[in-house]
Amino acid sequence: MKPIIKKGAILSVVLFLLMQLYQPARNVEYGQVSPMHFTKLYKVPSKVEKILQISCFDCHSNSTNYPWYSNVQPVRLFLDSHINEGKENLNFSEYGTYSKRKQRSKLDRMIKQIQSDEMPLASYTIIHKNARLTEESKAVLLNWMKKKSDSIAANN
Repeated sequence: MKPIIKKGAILSVVLFLLMQLYQPARNVEYGQVSPMHFTKLYKVPSKVEKILQISCFDCHSNSTNYPWYSNVQPVRLFLDSHINEGKENLNFSEYGTYSKRKQRSKLDRMIKQIQSDEMPLASYTIIHKNARLTEESKAVLLNWMKKKSDSIAANN
C-alpha cells in the first residue's frame, strides 16, 4: 500500500472513531404522557393508538424508540435531523398546544398523506417493516381520523 493511501486510511479511521464521541441528547420523554398529547386530547382507541405508535411516533413525537444503529455516527445525525423535521411538521406530543383550526388542518393533512401513501415514509419502512400500513390498518386509521375531523368541524 502506498504511504499516502495508508495515511489517508488511518486518518479516516481515526476521524470515524472520534465522531463516535459525539452523542447528542435523545428524543425521549420519560414518565407519563402529557395531557397535550394527541392520544390524551382525543381519547384515541387502543387499536388506533397502537398503529400510530408503531408507524408515526418515532418521528412525530417527543419519544423516539431508537434502533441499535442510532449509536453510530453519522447515522445518528441523519436520524436526529429526520426526527426534528418530522416534529416541526407534526408533533403528537404537543398536539394540544395547536389551535383548533390547526388541529383540524393537521388531521386532514394526515388523512391525505395516509391515503396517498406518503406516510409513513418509504425510507422509514424499508428498515421498520412493521411500520408499514396494511390496508386494514389504513382503514382503521382513516375511519377514526375522518370521524374525528368531522367532530372537530361540527364543534367550531
